[in-house]
Amino acid sequence: MAKVTIPIGPQHPALKEPERFDLTLQGERIVQLNAMLGYNHRGIEKACEQRSYISALYLIERICGICSHSHATAFVQAVEEIASLQVPPRALYIRTLIAELERMHSHLLWLGVAGHEIGFDTLLMYTWRDREVVLDLLAVLTGNRVNYGINTIGGVRRDITAEQCAEILRGIDVMEERTKYYIELATEDAMLAERLLAVGILPQADAVRLSAVGPVARASNVNKDVRKQDPYAAYGELEFEVVTDAHCDVYGRALVRVGELMESCRIIRQVVKNLPEGPIAVKAPRKIPVGEAVSRYEAPRGEDIHYVRGNGSENPERVKVRAPTLANVQAVGKMLENSYLADVPIVLAAIDPCFSCTDRAVVVHGTDGGRGRIDWNTLRTYGIEWYRKNRGVDFSTSKLRM
Repeated sequence: MAKVTIPIGPQHPALKEPERFDLTLQGERIVQLNAMLGYNHRGIEKACEQRSYISALYLIERICGICSHSHATAFVQAVEEIASLQVPPRALYIRTLIAELERMHSHLLWLGVAGHEIGFDTLLMYTWRDREVVLDLLAVLTGNRVNYGINTIGGVRRDITAEQCAEILRGIDVMEERTKYYIELATEDAMLAERLLAVGILPQADAVRLSAVGPVARASNVNKDVRKQDPYAAYGELEFEVVTDAHCDVYGRALVRVGELMESCRIIRQVVKNLPEGPIAVKAPRKIPVGEAVSRYEAPRGEDIHYVRGNGSENPERVKVRAPTLANVQAVGKMLENSYLADVPIVLAAIDPCFSCTDRAVVVHGTDGGRGRIDWNTLRTYGIEWYRKNRGVDFSTSKLRM
């Protein structure tokens, strides 16, 4: 049977953000996948070098709307390490509270999207309705439903009152009951299990080999969670379990996420009960000393890594971000190996991709063969020739927009 290659993306109903996946098929079976990133690159890392640390923080927070607190916390942790700042315990607990509410928000959103991708739109309506409870709590605590702006270098910007703590516990009571329903649905609904079982298989050995992170790795029975391995914020003082599953497929990834919803409820109750008294921030210097640091954070999608280097000025000299989707996207090829074309939307959705977080620039060598600067006209000519040669598309007649 002849092989045929078809593109999915960069614009496609199954993709909420533009990326391109070239699938080589033999009949309805996938024999190879080639992921092509770069359609969402925004130059955030470079832009941070032109801003002060505080201004860069609010830019970093906008790497991802769903994981805004994840990126902001990872960034400030690195800066605080360089500056040798001791963040007050109360601030660390507040960061942990927002982190777990964000995790619930993310996992509920994912459950809805996953249900939509397999035609189970009732699940989408239920989970997104319940997600409103979490978003309302985040709005009460921070003033925003997304991009919370709670972090600052040296602590947090807002304190939490006793009345807010009581409201949080009421909301968590509601969410715990709803999560029990989702666990019952995932474990007892035969049609849901039938659609997700043995789809997007990623064996444990391949998950380790391909450096999968987050629920993707834990659903392949890889016990890996930064909150346990390298505790930050208040996680070292809290009791919780790392949720793993041995199904190694999309069904396992769903079970891990609903299990983590329950653990998030457990963590939030502990945070509210044991919230320390005291200040919520320490004063940070305007100029951060010379130094570098790597910060790890367990975002809802998996391990988020930030590298920051300071040179003694008000601006960071270098900021580097490794978002979890960048770690997980290479495993998609293995998941889709010998799978059906119809499985592509749910397998892609199962890693909970955020391509805006993932995209990086590709280094184009200069005309002299070095890695020096390349001017705009040369870059445009390079792009035209690349698309003509590799895609059969000729953009030479299009107008240059400066």
